[in-house]
Amino acid sequence: MPARQCSRIPHQSPSGLRERPRPGPFRAYDVRMNASRAATEGAKDVENAAEDVAEHPIFENIARGGFVMSGLVHILIGWISLRLALPGGSSQNADQSGALQTISSVPGGNILLWIGGLAMALLVLWYLAEAWFGAKWEQDAKKKATHVVKTHGKAAVYGALSFTALRFAAGGSSDSGESTSELTAGLMGNPGGRILIVVVGLVVLGIGGYHVFKGASRGFEDDIRPPEDGNIGRVVLVTGMIGYIAKGIALIGVGVLFGWAAIAADPDKATGMDGALKAMTDLPAGTIALGVIGVGLALYGIYAIARSRYQPM
Repeated sequence: MPARQCSRIPHQSPSGLRERPRPGPFRAYDVRMNASRAATEGAKDVENAAEDVAEHPIFENIARGGFVMSGLVHILIGWISLRLALPGGSSQNADQSGALQTISSVPGGNILLWIGGLAMALLVLWYLAEAWFGAKWEQDAKKKATHVVKTHGKAAVYGALSFTALRFAAGGSSDSGESTSELTAGLMGNPGGRILIVVVGLVVLGIGGYHVFKGASRGFEDDIRPPEDGNIGRVVLVTGMIGYIAKGIALIGVGVLFGWAAIAADPDKATGMDGALKAMTDLPAGTIALGVIGVGLALYGIYAIARSRYQPM
C-alpha cells in the first residue's frame, strides 16, 4: 500500500489571512522558547507550592517541635555536666550522644526520639526554605549572604541532631567524641590535614565566640518575640543570656581541643564537647566552672523550648 501523503495546511491567522510557515531555524527557536517558558513556569509553580507548604500552620507547628527536642537535649547535657562536677562524677558523655542515650533508656524514650527526630527534620526543611525565600526577597547583597550562611548553618546543626536522634530511635548508637576523634585521625592522614584541623578549630572558636557575644549583647532577642510584660519575657531574657554564653564557652573549649590535637598530632585529643567539658575538671576551680556551665546549658535548653512558642516562623 503506498504511503499516505499528508498535505501541509498553512496556519491561518485570526484575521482570516493565511500566514506562510516560518522557516525551519525559526520554528526550532520557537520550540526552544516555548520549552524554556514551560520549564520556567513549572519551576515557579514548584517554588510557590514549596512556599505554601513551608508556611502552612501544620508544617510550622510540627517543625516547632524540633526546638523542644533541642531544648531537652541541652537540658540533659547540662544535667550530665552537673553530675560530672559533683563528687563521684558520671560515666555518661556530656554531649548530644549522652543526652540521646539517656532519653532512649527510659520507658517510651524511643517514641520520643522518633517524634523529636522527625520534628527536627522538618525544622531543617523550614530553615532551608527560609534561606531560599529570605535571600530571594533581600535586596542587599551582604545581608543576603549573611542570611544564607546563618540559616544553612542552623539547618546543618539541626540536621545532624535529627540524624543522631533517629539513629538512636532505630536502635543504633553513637559516640560523638569517638566520631570526632576518628574524623580528626582521618584528616591527619591526608596532606595538609593538620592545617585543615586547625581551620576547623578556628571556625568552632569563632562560633563559640559568636554565641558568647550574642548572649552578652542580647542579640538573641531578634530571634524571639515573647510577651513584653510579665515573667515570660524575663525568663527568656535570663535563659537566653546565660545559655548562649555557657554554650559559647563550651564550644570555645571544643575549638581549643581541635587546635591542640593538630599541634600535638594526636587525634584522641579532639573529643568534642564531652572532652572539652571533662577537661575542665583538671583546671583550678574547674569543677565549679563546669557546674556553672552545666547550669547555663540547661538554661539554654529552657530558652530553646521557649523558642518553640515565641519564635516567628
